[in-house]
Amino acid sequence: MLSAKASLVHAQRAAIRQSKRAYHDLVVPSEKKPVVSAGPPGRSAVSGHVATVFGCTGFLGRYLVHKLAKTGTQVIVPYRDEDEKRHLKVMGDLGQVVPLEWDIRNDNQTAECVRHSDIVYNLVGRDYETKNFGFEEIHVTGPQRMAHIARESGVPRFIHVSHLNASPNSSSIFYRTKFEGENAVRDVFPDATIVRPGPMYGYEDKLLQNMAVWPIWWKLNNAATKIRPVHVMDVAQALANLERMDALPQIMSLPGPSTHTYAYLLELISTLTYNAPSGAPTLPKSLVLAAAGLLQRALFWPTLSPDEIERRYIDDVGADRDKKFSGDWDVVGIHPDEIERHAIAYVRRYRSAVNYARPIVLPARPVCRLKSCSFLLSRDYIW
Repeated sequence: MLSAKASLVHAQRAAIRQSKRAYHDLVVPSEKKPVVSAGPPGRSAVSGHVATVFGCTGFLGRYLVHKLAKTGTQVIVPYRDEDEKRHLKVMGDLGQVVPLEWDIRNDNQTAECVRHSDIVYNLVGRDYETKNFGFEEIHVTGPQRMAHIARESGVPRFIHVSHLNASPNSSSIFYRTKFEGENAVRDVFPDATIVRPGPMYGYEDKLLQNMAVWPIWWKLNNAATKIRPVHVMDVAQALANLERMDALPQIMSLPGPSTHTYAYLLELISTLTYNAPSGAPTLPKSLVLAAAGLLQRALFWPTLSPDEIERRYIDDVGADRDKKFSGDWDVVGIHPDEIERHAIAYVRRYRSAVNYARPIVLPARPVCRLKSCSFLLSRDYIW
C-alpha cells in the first residue's frame, strides 16, 4: 500500500510523462508552422493547431468552432458585432477562443486574424443582397482577398465553403457568384480546398424553421423541387476532420444522404408538429417575383428576395433518384444522418401547448400521413 505522499509523487510523474512532448507528437503541415500537441485528449488539451474561422458567427460557424475548440485547437474568431461572438467564448478552454474585430474590407485586420494560423476556414456567405454588401463582394472579391492574404502570411491550408449547386450557368446569382468565388480563391491559392455542402438544417436553420412558419413560400414549383438536406453537425465535423488530415482534397461535395421534395418535408413537419398541412395555394412565379422585388425596395429589413425565389425552382446537384450520388463523405470518414432522425428536435417548438409533450411511440407503428415514412417507423425510438 503506497503512502499518501508516494501516491502524490507517482501521480505527478505520470502527469509529466503524459504531457511530455515527443517526436510522435510533432506534425509539420508546412516548413514554417510546426504543430506540437501536448496534454491529455479533450477540451483541456493543446492540439498545437491554430485555426481561423471567418464567418464563425453564422449558422455553420458556431458548430465548427465548437468542434475545433473541444479538441484543444486554438480558434481565432473574427467578428463584426460585439454581441454576435459572445456565445463562442465558452466553447473552448481558457484562452483557446480568441475574438478579433474584423471587417472584410480591411486587409490589415484580415492579416492579423490569420498570421498565427496553420489552417483558415472561410464560411462567409450571404443569402440576400443588402445596400452594404452584394453577392459579388461577399462570395467573390472578399474570399479572394482572404485567400491572397492567407497565402502571403504563410498559411499552408485554406478551406473555402461554397454550395452544392455552385454553377457558372445557374439562373440564380447566388449560385453563380459561389462558383466564381471558387475560381477566384483557386487563382490566388491553388492548393485551397473547396467544400460544397447541401442545404443544411439544425437549430438555427433557414430550412425547417422557415418551412414550419411560412409553408406558403415553399409551395412554389408545386413543392416539387428536389433537394439533398444535410445535418449541420455532419458538415461541421467534416470540416473539423480536415484539420487533422495530411493531404486535403481539391473539391469536396457534401450532399445529404437522401433526396427529398419540399412537399415531403412540409408533410414531415406537419406530422411531427401535429399541425394541419397548409392549405395555401401555389402562387405563380411571376407574381411572387414581382411582390418580392417590391418588398425588397420598400422595406429595410430582410424579406424573401427574388433570387431566393429563383432558388426554390432549382433542384440540387445529384437530386435525381435514378443516379447514385453520395458525395465525398468517405474522405472525412463520416456517414451523414437522415433528416427524419433529427427533425423532431428542431420543429417540436412549433407544436401547440396541448401537443407539446405528446409522444410519438414508433414501436407501436402509429398512423403516419407520410407515404415514404418507412424510415421513420422502422426505428425503435420514442420521442
